[in-house]
Amino acid sequence: MAASGSADPAADREVVVTRVYDAPARLLFEAWSKPEHIMKWFGPKGWPVTLCEMDFRVGGRWRFAMTGPSGVQNTPFGGEYHEIVPNRKIVFDNGFEEPGAGRMMMTVTFDEAADGRTTLTWRTLFPTVAMRDEYVGLGMEQGIASGFDQLTDVVRAMAGRG
Repeated sequence: MAASGSADPAADREVVVTRVYDAPARLLFEAWSKPEHIMKWFGPKGWPVTLCEMDFRVGGRWRFAMTGPSGVQNTPFGGEYHEIVPNRKIVFDNGFEEPGAGRMMMTVTFDEAADGRTTLTWRTLFPTVAMRDEYVGLGMEQGIASGFDQLTDVVRAMAGRG
């Protein structure tokens, strides 16, 4: 057993969610880079983003909060953008705004095929296996999948097909 979580192999600390969209990468990238779009799709259904602050540039910060069905807003979370490659990739860190909250690294890639369909891959790298297991246990993958379902509708509307 490793003495420190950082010694755990990256594959054991990662969650990967992938979805193929019938849309060009530029529309998906735009849906990730503008608050007016993020607020329509990010997070699980029934938990709308009710706080959305974004300085979408390398070194810029972002901050979101969602409000649950009970009407209570969750603890804000956010981070900093580390890498932005238009229509291809966004890398940012993420964590809740509470003492001792761990930070994870997110990498979102947009791979457009010749037929115009785009594979979106969201990789989350946690600092420890324990933190990964905690988030998976809380339904992180299902929450991302629910957001991706909503993203389908947003991108369809952006393309004028919805």
